[in-house]
Amino acid sequence: MVTQAYAQEAETPADDHGAEAAGAADAVHVEDGVHADPTADTHATTEAYGDAGHSDVFPPFDPATFPSQLLWLAITFGALYLLMSKLALPRIGGILDNRKTLIDTDLAAADADRQKTDAAIAAYEKALAEAKAKAQGIANETREAIQADLSTKRAAAEADLSAKVSAAEASIAKTKAEALTHVDEIAAETAQAVVGQIVGDVPADSVRAAVAKVKG
Repeated sequence: MVTQAYAQEAETPADDHGAEAAGAADAVHVEDGVHADPTADTHATTEAYGDAGHSDVFPPFDPATFPSQLLWLAITFGALYLLMSKLALPRIGGILDNRKTLIDTDLAAADADRQKTDAAIAAYEKALAEAKAKAQGIANETREAIQADLSTKRAAAEADLSAKVSAAEASIAKTKAEALTHVDEIAAETAQAVVGQIVGDVPADSVRAAVAKVKG
């Protein structure tokens, strides 16, 4: 802007005269009822400076904007860091801690249930083994009792049978002895009857003596 001011001051007097002539013409137009635009020079100056400062480089890639970009990057990173460290990370940490606590609690409960299950299985197996041993003992005792009862009953039956056999043998011997005793009498009576039919009456003592002699 200073350079342009010096350039304007260094213009030739002819330009000054031209400017004065232009001003007189503008005054004549104003007097004639035609109003000049007072912002015409301002627009022309703004357009000139705008065209002079315009650049074809994309602003983020413009080296002239690097300092401001780095400043805003640092400010944004710091704000994001504070936001993450003060809000997001504590909440995430709390969620992870709660999740870890729940998982540890579930694992502890599962381990406790597993221990209870193992204890129940061990108790069941112990009770089953005891029941099997008790059943085996009862079976052995029952078998021994049955065998003892059978032995007792067999011994009693054998003794009763032996007694009956002995009694039967004694009865048979007695009957045989009695029968043998009556055989002599029957033989004497039969011989007496036969001899009586042949020779007449014969004394019974003679017949018995004859039978005993024949038997003897």
